[in-house]
Amino acid sequence: MIEVSLLGPPRVERAGTLVGFDTRKAMALLAHLAMADRPRPRDALVDLLWPDSDVERARGALRRTLSTLRAAIGPELLETTRDHVRLVKSAGLTVDVDRFRALLADDDLAAAVNVFRGDFLEGFGLRDAPDFEDWSRNQADELRRELTAALARLAADEEQGGHLPAALDHARRWVSLDPLHEPAHREVIRLYARTGDRAAAILQYRQCLRTLSRELGVSPLPETTELYEAINAGAFVGPPPTATSASTPEEPETARTPFVGRDQDLRALRALYDAIDHDGRLVVVEGEAGIGKTRLVEELVLDLRKNGAAVLAGRAYEDEATLAYAPLLDALRARLHEDSRWIADVPAQALAEASRLLPELTETRSRVDAQSPGAETRFLAGAWDTLAGAVAGTVPGVIHIDNAQWLDEASLVLLRYGVRRLAGRRLLIVLTWRTPADRPPGSIVAAAARGVASVRRLDRLGVDAIEDLLAAAHPELDRELSRRLYAETEGVPLLVVEYLDALKTGSDENWPVPSGVNDLLRARIDTVGETGRQVLTAAAVLGRSFDVDTVRTVSGRSDEETVAALEELVRRGLIHEGPLEYDFVHDQLRRLVSADTGLARRRLLHARAARAVRGPDAAIARHLELAGQDQEAARVYAGAAEQARQVYANAEALEHFHAALALGHEQPSALHASIGDLETLAGDYTAAMRSYELAAAEAAPGDLPGIEHRLGRLCHRRGDWALAEAHFRAALDVLPPDQPAAFAGVTADLSLTRQEAGDAAGATDLAEQALAYAIESGDQRALGQAHNMLGMLATTSGRFDEAFRHLEAGRDLAEQIGDLPGRVAALNNLALAHRARGDLEPALELATTGLALCTEQGDRHREAALHNNLADLHHALGHPDKSMRHLKSAVTIFAEVGASHDTDQDPHPELWKLVRW
Repeated sequence: MIEVSLLGPPRVERAGTLVGFDTRKAMALLAHLAMADRPRPRDALVDLLWPDSDVERARGALRRTLSTLRAAIGPELLETTRDHVRLVKSAGLTVDVDRFRALLADDDLAAAVNVFRGDFLEGFGLRDAPDFEDWSRNQADELRRELTAALARLAADEEQGGHLPAALDHARRWVSLDPLHEPAHREVIRLYARTGDRAAAILQYRQCLRTLSRELGVSPLPETTELYEAINAGAFVGPPPTATSASTPEEPETARTPFVGRDQDLRALRALYDAIDHDGRLVVVEGEAGIGKTRLVEELVLDLRKNGAAVLAGRAYEDEATLAYAPLLDALRARLHEDSRWIADVPAQALAEASRLLPELTETRSRVDAQSPGAETRFLAGAWDTLAGAVAGTVPGVIHIDNAQWLDEASLVLLRYGVRRLAGRRLLIVLTWRTPADRPPGSIVAAAARGVASVRRLDRLGVDAIEDLLAAAHPELDRELSRRLYAETEGVPLLVVEYLDALKTGSDENWPVPSGVNDLLRARIDTVGETGRQVLTAAAVLGRSFDVDTVRTVSGRSDEETVAALEELVRRGLIHEGPLEYDFVHDQLRRLVSADTGLARRRLLHARAARAVRGPDAAIARHLELAGQDQEAARVYAGAAEQARQVYANAEALEHFHAALALGHEQPSALHASIGDLETLAGDYTAAMRSYELAAAEAAPGDLPGIEHRLGRLCHRRGDWALAEAHFRAALDVLPPDQPAAFAGVTADLSLTRQEAGDAAGATDLAEQALAYAIESGDQRALGQAHNMLGMLATTSGRFDEAFRHLEAGRDLAEQIGDLPGRVAALNNLALAHRARGDLEPALELATTGLALCTEQGDRHREAALHNNLADLHHALGHPDKSMRHLKSAVTIFAEVGASHDTDQDPHPELWKLVRW
């Protein structure tokens, strides 16, 4: 008999003897399998327990851990296949969690609570497996909620049976498990009073008051205070047990406002959709705040869903404009929850790329190795194929992003990529865009559409439309009110709806509506109970859509209180319920609730949100910053920046690095250097120079060679050969002799600078030195760079066989290690070598591939150089139109690169000389 105890400190006994494991991962794996109700994929277990190991090493660790488990519990209890692992639940195996839940199901509450000897995996953790820690914490929270519900029922049953001491014991245990649960405190207070212990009841009330004030920044609910006052005044007569959740008076659910005044707009959108035959379309619905953009598209999507269209729906938030891909991930996650069958039709490689953003995508399918050569270069294609595949079907699908004016730059890049590839995609992309905005919708339409996009601008409602709306929503009201409504709202639908909700009578003498939308919204908020206000405030602090568990944790209320509050808020039309989450009915309401919350309470709630939110590091960092925890926020922002760089979200990475610096990160030199790297890619060379100099000013001696190397490369890009050489030689002077790979990299760059300065002999000597250093180090990146440099020199001298041998070796090495910049450089230089030999078609193919990869990398200067090289190739091949298109692209980018983003400084003319690197 194997007994697995997971409640309290974990332990395993076999025939009464304690079983020991030689690794904590074995216990963690057993616990996870014991709680699973189905076989678990091996890849999912690898990701859960060995997230930082490479794939092969992690799989080997899983095999060894499974072997340890078999020896400990017996091979008959562990079922393993090539893809899955399952713990066999049989008569020879007992798990205390299963026993606890079985007793609850049988309504044997007393026995169930006795089985619960402590929190799930109490005192057990894996510091190197954060996803396991999250899973364990969630399991513990869920089990604790089941226990508190059982204790609440036991207390009520014992009191009803006249066993007050037993009822009090259960209630006290309930409070000890959930000290922020006010109904539990109230039960203990009341039971103390019923047993005649008035002093203990008053003491318990004060403990409740202190806990709520310290942890939540709120006062007890009125019913708790009234109970205390009755006991204190001697007026308590022992009423029956109170409910375990705050009750709210039933109200009729807020009716959905009739849809009027937009029939022509709806027909126009539907016509665009119906016209989709083979190629997709993009439409931007734009207009001022409150004009009805979201409602219009909701009506369209509702109609299309009825006809079988699959829909991806996401929403951008003002506070999340630096969270890479957040709206698209939300949309994809909701679609996955709705229906996951579409995954089977998405190419495996595309799923592997998209799973870098959303790991759940490969949960049900064998994972493709995302570290395969060159996989990172296929990220945009894979992500877009996955998004389009999620809405593929027999009729055109829909991708809808609301509040697209707040889209992060990474999402915009991915959407532009997709819009350029709508040929053969039967889908409609719909963006709602608020005007005025910092970026006009043309920034995505004009840049990417090429005839597949249109803009639909919404106007305000006229008097007739308001009269129709009044008649449909409030047929009992005088139609003459429509003109007054028009005068008060100027035809803005948001204001019209708010006024209609507030109207109670049709007489001018009793016009009940305040002036201004904020007063309207406050009037509606004022009707909400205290618990509902607390939950609403927590939701506003989260700044986006939210689920029950997150808002419960942030608000500090119990499950029952939170659910009751959410139901009340939905009934009152303050929030709406989606397939997975809740959200405010409009952003103005969110901003108003947040503005009306005191600074101290906002900080407290943001601190709780930082612990509760499960999402990108940048979201957690923002909550930490707003909670006043600057050092922790700086650390998390820096991590978020590195995450963003991994998925080519360079603009967002730059924002996060700057935020980390502003909050006092403990390693400013490293951050300045990283910022300089991103500014270099963007072509903002003035800013990059300033960042690298700041990095050098604050660097430790051991970091100076790397910074000098960066400065040299930047000067080389700008055509400052003498200054570049000075920085390269400064780097060589301070490099420790035991770093041959670093010597190889700097020497190769110095060789190119000498070549550009006209010293061919010196460049060749340096390139050969770089190769020798690279061979000594065994570093493949350094070796690839040295081969690239020798290939360029051989091309210049007309030694083409030698040039191709070196350049192809450099390209192959870059592909093997996933070195995207090295691969782009090798492809460009191979194209130049073929062109120099007169092989124009191979040169064109190589340069085209290099341009595609360089665009994904985000290196603007080298992208311009590749356009320039392609313009020359197309001209030589007799393609004037294509040549001119590439030349215009090169001119546009060259005009941006090198000039300071905050001055009128002109770019250096030497920037145009970049041809090879």
